[in-house]
Amino acid sequence: MAKRKFISWNVNGIRAVAKKEALKWVDDLTPDILSLQEIKAEEDQIPDGMFAHRYKHLLVSSSHKKGQSGVALYTDIDPDYTSPCYEVDVLKEGRINEMHWDNIAFFNVYFPNGKRSEERLEYKLAFYDRFLAHIEGLRKKGMSIIFCGDVNTAHREIDLARPKENEDISGFLPVERAWIDKVIEAGYVDTFRYVHGGEPDRYSWWSMRTRARERNVGWRIDYFFVSEDLKEKIIDADILDEIMGSDHCPISLDIDL
Repeated sequence: MAKRKFISWNVNGIRAVAKKEALKWVDDLTPDILSLQEIKAEEDQIPDGMFAHRYKHLLVSSSHKKGQSGVALYTDIDPDYTSPCYEVDVLKEGRINEMHWDNIAFFNVYFPNGKRSEERLEYKLAFYDRFLAHIEGLRKKGMSIIFCGDVNTAHREIDLARPKENEDISGFLPVERAWIDKVIEAGYVDTFRYVHGGEPDRYSWWSMRTRARERNVGWRIDYFFVSEDLKEKIIDADILDEIMGSDHCPISLDIDL
């Protein structure tokens, strides 16, 4: 058994975060896997020296549209298999790092946002369904699943500051929330809620337009989920809301694997 620390963060532009020196904390926490979403960069555009630790492996999936989306995964764990998971990310928008080691299938995911148009909402829901089918297929083969990232949906009213005002907004639509219900019913555990129960006022994203972070008018839309067989191995899961540099803050999972 080995304790593993995983951290996930939607950086909203890795070059902007690097300029702010907002990843220096990596050297203090040294996660075994650092999962970043919305990097908005190709691999060769990721700045050096964002932190001192030299990870053995860097997985990057960039969007075919430059300057959008993109995910990056840093780790010292030697993978048995890695993939950009284009069977889920069919438009090749740079949304998934898939990595297997031992009997674990780990996913760093930047799920689509449905706010822009009805078409994008439909794509988001189809992406959700493809992703769940993909991880369920792996689970049927006997793998344990961990997935993290910006899911772009708050699950319950406790997960956002203004639920009534947002019930007709993508990110809190009944059909989006129902998918998270389906994930949980399928046997995946929302690790933050598993550890913290009904603790209110804990969010991972705040609108920059309204200085919402200062007032903690936020949404919890970033998650670590694990398959039920790993539930008893969870040590801690938290929201690192003291870390600045993006409109999201990082989230963490400590687990015995």
